[in-house]
Amino acid sequence: MSVPLLKIGVVLSTMAMITNWMSQTLPSLVGLNTTRLSAAGGGTLDRSTGVLPTNPEESWQVYSSAQDSEGRCICTVVAPQQTMCSRDARTKQLRQLLEKVQNMSQSIEVLDRRTQRDLQYVEKMETQMKGLESKFKQVEESHKQHLARQFKAIKAKMDELRPLIPVLEEYKADAKLVLQFKEEVQNLTSVLNELQEEIGAYDYDELQSRVSNLEERLRACMQKLACGKLTGISDPVTVKTSGSRFGSWMTDPLAPEGDNRVWYMDGYHNNRFVREYRSLQDFMTTDNFTSHRLPHPWSGTGQVVYNGSIYFNKFQSHIVIRFDLRTESVLKQRSLDYAGYNNMYHYAWGGHSDIDLMVDESGLWAVYATNQNAGNIVVSKLDPVSLQVLHTWNTSYPKRSAGEAFIICGTLYVTNGYSGGTKVHYAYQTNASTYEYIDIPFQNKYSHISMLDYNPKDRALYAWNNGHQVLYNVTLFHVIRSDEL
Repeated sequence: MSVPLLKIGVVLSTMAMITNWMSQTLPSLVGLNTTRLSAAGGGTLDRSTGVLPTNPEESWQVYSSAQDSEGRCICTVVAPQQTMCSRDARTKQLRQLLEKVQNMSQSIEVLDRRTQRDLQYVEKMETQMKGLESKFKQVEESHKQHLARQFKAIKAKMDELRPLIPVLEEYKADAKLVLQFKEEVQNLTSVLNELQEEIGAYDYDELQSRVSNLEERLRACMQKLACGKLTGISDPVTVKTSGSRFGSWMTDPLAPEGDNRVWYMDGYHNNRFVREYRSLQDFMTTDNFTSHRLPHPWSGTGQVVYNGSIYFNKFQSHIVIRFDLRTESVLKQRSLDYAGYNNMYHYAWGGHSDIDLMVDESGLWAVYATNQNAGNIVVSKLDPVSLQVLHTWNTSYPKRSAGEAFIICGTLYVTNGYSGGTKVHYAYQTNASTYEYIDIPFQNKYSHISMLDYNPKDRALYAWNNGHQVLYNVTLFHVIRSDEL
C-alpha cells in the first residue's frame, strides 16, 4: 500500500472505530438498557436517562428516547461541527498535498484520453510511411517514362501526411508533460514520506488518545445523565380503559428493581380508596389488587407515589398529606401557605385541581396558584420527608388557562388545553428562573385530559384521558461538553 493510501486507511479505520463504538457502547452509557414496561395492544415503554444541556456548537449533542417505533431504546449523537484534527497545521498540509495528487490524477486521465486519440493518427501515419517507402522503391526500379506518374502519386501521399505533423508536435508535448507529471509525483511521494515519518504514528496515537478520553468522559457523565430538554412526545399507548372521566394512576419512581406496583385512584373528590396492583400486567387485567383507605378524601387528580408514600391534597383544604402505604399511617401533613383550593385556581378542566403534586429526577414538587401571584402558577420544591417548602418560583402563566402540567428536570411544562387539539405550550426553567413559549405536539386521543404526570424512572408521561389510562414516551435533548477535544 502506498504512503498516501496508508495514511487515508489509518484515518478511515479510526473513524470506523469511533462510529462502531458510538453505535454499540453509547446506548449503555446513557442508561438505555434498563427495564421495559408492557402495555396494552403490544405497546412497550423502556426506561432511560439524560444529561444537562450546554452550548451545542462546541459539544456532543445527544437525543435520547425510551423507545422507537419498534420498542427499542434509541440514542442519537451529533458530533461538534469542528473536527478533532482541524487545528493541526501538518494535517492541513497533508490534506492539501493529497488534493494536489488527486488533481494531478485527473489531469493525467485527460492526457491519457488525448494520447489514445493521437495514437490512432500515429498508427495511420505509420501505414502511410510504409506505403511511401514502397513507392520510392518502385521509383528506383521503374523506367523514366513512369517517373512523372510516380512523383505525382508521392506528392498526393505527402499531402495526406502533412496534417499529421501538428499531431506529432502535440504528441511530443504531451509526452514531455507526462514526464513532468512523473517528476511531480516523485517529489510529492518524498514529501508524504517525510510527513508520515514526522507525524504519522504520533497523529494516530493522539487520535486514539482523544477517543479514549472521550469515552472516559462519557462514562463519567453516566452519573449525571438524568436531565434533558423536552423535544418530543410520542403517540399514546392505551394501557387500560376503566373508571370515570377523571382520575389518576401512577408507579413509584423510587421503587426498587422488581417492584412494579401500580396505584389507581378513580375520581377527583369524595373518594379515599386507593387500589394497589402488583404489576402493570395485573393492572391491565384488573387482577391481584389490594385497597388502601386514606384518612381523608383527596382533592383533584394531582396525587403521586414517591418512595413508598402517597402524597395528596386533602379535600377542601390547602393541606398536603404524606401517607405511608406500608404502615397505612400518616407520616406528615403541612399546609401550603396562600395556595388556592376548592376550585379557586384549578386547571382549565376544573375538578378541584388547585394543587398538583409531581416528581422529577430531583424530587417532589407542588404546582398551585396564589392571590399574591394574581392566580398565576407557583412552583414549589418540597422536602419529601418534612413537606417543608425549600424554594418557590412565581411564574406569569395563569393557572386557569393551563390544561395540565408536569415537571421534567426542574422545568415545568404546561399544555394549552385539555380537550381537542393540545400541545405543550409553555416551559418554565426553575434552574434559571426563565420561561419560553414552545410548540410540542401532544396527541389528545380521547379528548379530555384530567391528569398528566412525568415518571423519571420510566421516562414516560402517565395520563388519565377520559376514562383511559395512557402512557406517552418522551424524547429529551442532551448536550455533553466537549472541551479539550
